[in-house]
Amino acid sequence: MYNLSSNPKIFDIKERTFRFGVDIVKLVLTLPRNSAGYAISNQLVRSGTSIGANVTEAQNCGTKKEFIHTLTISLKEARETEYWLRIINEVSLAEQKIVDRLLIEVNELIKILTSIIKKSKLNS
Repeated sequence: MYNLSSNPKIFDIKERTFRFGVDIVKLVLTLPRNSAGYAISNQLVRSGTSIGANVTEAQNCGTKKEFIHTLTISLKEARETEYWLRIINEVSLAEQKIVDRLLIEVNELIKILTSIIKKSKLNS
């Protein structure tokens, strides 16, 4: 068992998505070592860590259009991550309370990213 590092009081989206990525890696390390575990682990670690990678990349974009595009990719990765977490819960591949906390966090990230994208489009 491990402690999730995500702190709901973190308001910096870059740090918050980084912490979420760390928690995803920690979760993946606990998944079963069988064909389902490997397949889901691979997809989850890619999408779950990509959220923060794209948020970080977006902060270095040269144009508003590029910024919005890169954050939209981050949002898509967040939605995919939510999908894989729901699968893990449904088939009981990991401790439910851990996955539930990650689901809450990814849904909050989805809301935050959606809000940033909408506000950026209005201001462009």
